[in-house]
Amino acid sequence: MNYQETIQYLYTQLPMFTRDGASAFKKDLTNTIELCKRLDNPQHKFKSVHIAGTNGKGSTSHMLAAVLQTAGYKTGLYTSPHLKDFRERIRVNGQMISEQTVIDFVADHHTDFDEIAPSFFEMTVALAFDVFAKEKVDIAIVEVGLGGRLDSTNIITPLLSVITNIGWDHMNMLGNTLQLIAGEKAGIIKPGIPVIIGENQPETAQVFINKATEQGSDIKFASAEWTIDNSKVESQKSKTELEYLDLTLTHHLQLTTYYLQLDLTGTYQQKNVKTVLSAVDELRMQDFVITDNHIATALRQVKTLTGLHGRWEVLNTQPLTICDTGHNPDGIEEVLKNIDAVNYTQLHFVIGMVNDKDITKVLSMLPKNATYYFCKPDIPRGLDAEMLKQQAAGFGLHGSAYPSVKSALADAQANAGDNDLVFVGGSTFVVAEVV
Repeated sequence: MNYQETIQYLYTQLPMFTRDGASAFKKDLTNTIELCKRLDNPQHKFKSVHIAGTNGKGSTSHMLAAVLQTAGYKTGLYTSPHLKDFRERIRVNGQMISEQTVIDFVADHHTDFDEIAPSFFEMTVALAFDVFAKEKVDIAIVEVGLGGRLDSTNIITPLLSVITNIGWDHMNMLGNTLQLIAGEKAGIIKPGIPVIIGENQPETAQVFINKATEQGSDIKFASAEWTIDNSKVESQKSKTELEYLDLTLTHHLQLTTYYLQLDLTGTYQQKNVKTVLSAVDELRMQDFVITDNHIATALRQVKTLTGLHGRWEVLNTQPLTICDTGHNPDGIEEVLKNIDAVNYTQLHFVIGMVNDKDITKVLSMLPKNATYYFCKPDIPRGLDAEMLKQQAAGFGLHGSAYPSVKSALADAQANAGDNDLVFVGGSTFVVAEVV
């Protein structure tokens, strides 16, 4: 099979969360363990950092990978989902794996797939670990797919576990209280392995403290370690040039101060950068040589170094068009803060969602004075645009339904005045079609 045929095989033969939703989520690690056993257990052949959380785990993973790359370490990066190309999920020093790597892996292990019947995600994790072992990476940053305890990535023994935060998402699989969701994410805390929690949230902090105590693991809360003294978005000379988020951060105990520029300009990155800096501190204690200059250089060019897209990303300046992958209540809350910080006359909101989540909380949060362009992301789980429009109307949100994301965006941009803002979001899969 060529690359396209190989990808098609993966998409159609294996249970896939994007397409099938909860039914593709395996409730144990049996398949992953068996698949990796047949690959000679690659997960034991490289060092790693394991990153979980409801929001921010993608940005945090990419930032930490950028820092390690800049410090001269050969760095693997495993993230999900991808936006454009399956190979975005598996990178070494920021470069996607080759098409041939994917082709050869599927060809070599076709029989194993037939016998084990793994999910798409289980197969992808096995491929990533196989690549990292063969490439002899110095360290791999491994992002959890969903939850933690039962996630396929949870067969690694990392140097450090990181949990960014806990919010409402995937309750049908992880539990319907924040404490239950936290319990699932806490499943990545391993005996004696230090853990960093990004945000100290009163509802869930004790869940992590209890789990860390039980496992004999040192625990730190990044939000309690760092204070942001100054924050502003700095536009470089003209609208067409890069914008940076300027930050000044101080560590409470060390009294270390960082002056940083982030090319990821969403205000929510202030939370993530604290987590990254605490993770770097821990890695330094484990003899990684990472200078302050490495950190500053890396965070200024995360998108270039790691290929990250879709985080408060400017797509166009006339009219100003911005997208963001935030899609659950906490993610949308951060998106709305960023929208409020923009000086615009009218908001044109291009929105699409998936059909297997309770979207009422998100709809209740959205501004009623925006013009909405309802659309369906081009995946089987996409929520019908007309159905979304009807549900939104119940929350005082009005606009038109469109047959595709691109047609909705085209109309929004055509209708937008010079001082208007066009925002595209509601689902990672909507953003995937516009970046």
